[in-house]
Amino acid sequence: MSEEVTSSRAKKNESWEWIKALVIAILLALLIRTFLFAPFIVQGASMETTLHNNEKLVVNKAIYLIQDPKPGEIIVFHADETRDYIKRVIAVAGDRVEVKDDQLLVNGKIVEEPYLERKEERAKEQGELHFTHDFPPVEVPEGHLFVMGDNRLNSEDSRVIGPIATSTVVGRAEFTFWPIGQIRMTR
Repeated sequence: MSEEVTSSRAKKNESWEWIKALVIAILLALLIRTFLFAPFIVQGASMETTLHNNEKLVVNKAIYLIQDPKPGEIIVFHADETRDYIKRVIAVAGDRVEVKDDQLLVNGKIVEEPYLERKEERAKEQGELHFTHDFPPVEVPEGHLFVMGDNRLNSEDSRVIGPIATSTVVGRAEFTFWPIGQIRMTR
């Protein structure tokens, strides 16, 4: 066999290997994006000061296949057919939620919310009397979650839209990756 034929076959084999590697990489990326992790862009100020408008974060889509959402976790869910929201889980099915005098109560017990300390301080500095408006007790139905934004005075959450169905949950926010200088875990 001539050197030319051997060289031509080697180039074809190398090209074929590159094509296979590219197809496999694309398929893996699609599988990871579809079933495991997805990027999400925070829109609005409802999660201030924990998350900021236009921050980009990674959502773990697989976690709730092996466990249920827990109070305190930040989740992304389908608010409707065209919009996803990001909020914090406050209570799960069977829990009773209310706010009295700026105190979050779940099943009659005060819930400590250390992630709100900076927001509460800012509200008081600005002369706001209440950080969270009172609302009467709400029982979370089976198959639902009660969610709230960390920016309690500027959040369309379960106080407005009602408890959300767990079937609408996309996943748990894990960490921000943009802007680069503010990479951090979201919990």
